[in-house]
Order: sequence, then structure tokens, then C-alpha cells
Amino acid sequence: MTFAWYGHLKLQQTGISSNWPLIATIAFSWGIAFFEYCCQVPANRIGFIDNGGPFNLVQLKVIQEVVSLIVFTIIAQCMFTGQSLHWNHLVAFLCLVAAVYFVFMK
Repeated sequence: MTFAWYGHLKLQQTGISSNWPLIATIAFSWGIAFFEYCCQVPANRIGFIDNGGPFNLVQLKVIQEVVSLIVFTIIAQCMFTGQSLHWNHLVAFLCLVAAVYFVFMK
């Protein structure tokens, strides 16, 4: 989802999609997002405790959010080099690590 949501901004910066109508940008983004949904929905279904998986609903959501933010950080650093991370971003990431710890605590 990260590339679907923010990749079009990079394409616009480079001039590739600067003249695209909004509907074309939306279609492009949904085309990318479709692939992720094709992976995420089965993963959630397999991982859910009621389907024999090890995770409850809250754990699945926290895992998804942390993975999304890690992927966003990597993509943002690679694609948008003018954006830099600051100390407060690191603190926020540590809070996410704490969230994962607490959600998996028995």
C-alpha cells in the first residue's frame, strides 16, 4: 500500500504523471494495491486464530501496522531523499516496538 499511496507522488515529481487526470492516478494506485491485497487477505485468513493460525485480530492488526511503517520508512528514504528522519521518528518507532511487545504479552 505504501507504494500505491505515495509512489504516484514520486512519479509526479519526476514529471511522469504530472499531466495525468486524478482518475488515472487513482486507477494506477489501485492497480498496485490490488497485488498487496491478494497477498494480505490470505495471510490474515491463514494467520487468524479461528482459522488455525497463531494470532488474534489485534495481533494481526499491530503486525500489519508495524510492517507498513517499516516499509514506508524504507520507501520514503529511497524515493524521497529530501525527507530525513529525526529523533522523534525514532522515538515513535520505539513506541511501536513497545506496542508489539504489549499486544503479544500474555
